[in-house]
Amino acid sequence: MSAPVLTAAKCALPGSPLANERAGLDACVHCGFCLQACPTYLTLEDENDSPRGRIVLMRALLEGDLAPDDESIETHIDRCLGCRACETACPSGVPYGHLLEATRATLAQTRPIPAVARLILWAFERPWLLTLAMAGGRIARATGFSRLFSRLPGRFGFAMAMLTSTRRPKRAGHRASASTGGRGSVALLTGCVMEGLFAETNRATERTLLANDYRVAPAQRQACCGALHAHAGDADAARRLAKVNITAFEAANVDYVCVNAAGCGAMMKEYPHLLAAEREWHVRATEVASKVRDVSELLSAAGPVAGGPVRSRVAYDAPCHLMHAQRISAPPLAVLRAIPELELVPLNESDVCCGSAGIYNLVEPETSDVVLARKLGNIAAAKPELVVTGNPGCLMQIGAGLLRSGSSVRAVHPVELLDMSYANRSGR
Repeated sequence: MSAPVLTAAKCALPGSPLANERAGLDACVHCGFCLQACPTYLTLEDENDSPRGRIVLMRALLEGDLAPDDESIETHIDRCLGCRACETACPSGVPYGHLLEATRATLAQTRPIPAVARLILWAFERPWLLTLAMAGGRIARATGFSRLFSRLPGRFGFAMAMLTSTRRPKRAGHRASASTGGRGSVALLTGCVMEGLFAETNRATERTLLANDYRVAPAQRQACCGALHAHAGDADAARRLAKVNITAFEAANVDYVCVNAAGCGAMMKEYPHLLAAEREWHVRATEVASKVRDVSELLSAAGPVAGGPVRSRVAYDAPCHLMHAQRISAPPLAVLRAIPELELVPLNESDVCCGSAGIYNLVEPETSDVVLARKLGNIAAAKPELVVTGNPGCLMQIGAGLLRSGSSVRAVHPVELLDMSYANRSGR
């Protein structure tokens, strides 16, 4: 009896980023567990806008049954938020985030990334230009220009509302006592948007780390983490930026790399995958990635130490790339529960995307608005005074939605509340 003939899988795009991720496609058994975890499926109710549906489209693209310029590919792949909630729900371990990025990188070889996205990505890869843009944003915020136009309809009005929502009340932080560094040395990824628009949150991060016996050291010549570029399909730019950061944090020679932006933390932890084809860089990326910690991981590992009371009713909204990409859920809640007199109220669908997704809210505003409306409805039902979330995109998206809806609720980062708690303890 002759041996069975094995037929090679069809591949119309050999050597493409998507072809290199074929094993991930093959892991999907189309069980459908991902559907109820997907925010675009929940809001649009279209199977093509579910992870299972998009994987079918990815396979059709790879095998040549659909062309890269097919309208269904463009529509449904572009609509994906990349929140990765499907990965948490998937019993087969499908690496959907990698598949999405590989698909977009493959499509970028034959069709340009949308103009608005290209302009933003171009700026984020150039520190001098990004510094100017962020300075302009701070001026618009300080002068009230952004608030003046924050209620205008459309993309511009929403962008102005996002910028307005980044304003933080001026207050003196607690005086962090000199740390012995007993819990280790830490360098902070200062970030693009975090340092540009949330600088006070970065300073609060440093103060709370010092208060919990970490030694904070600088890491010079950092760059954008590359997450926006990878998500949009510009893998080459993402790799260039990753190499800059790997070099910077190697030079810092610290025990931990602290990240207070969930999307950036997820990206840095995946540098080894991003640089898998370059052996030397892959080894270096693996070493740096092993040190990356979300700020909530470091603080919860230290207790955190007790502070003073903060009398506020808060709801926690989990950033997608913290809960689903990094699989971190307990540490942020441990930080909040350590604050005396803070009332933590449940938020329905706190694990569902708010619609920010990097620059998604600027390039796919219609779908983003629908997803955000669902989130705002859940916040209104919870009746908090503050919504707490650990990612700048989520802070701006939710903050803008609350502002434009006329709500008095504000969006804040967890370390802002812990820093306030320490200030209340010390009388500052």
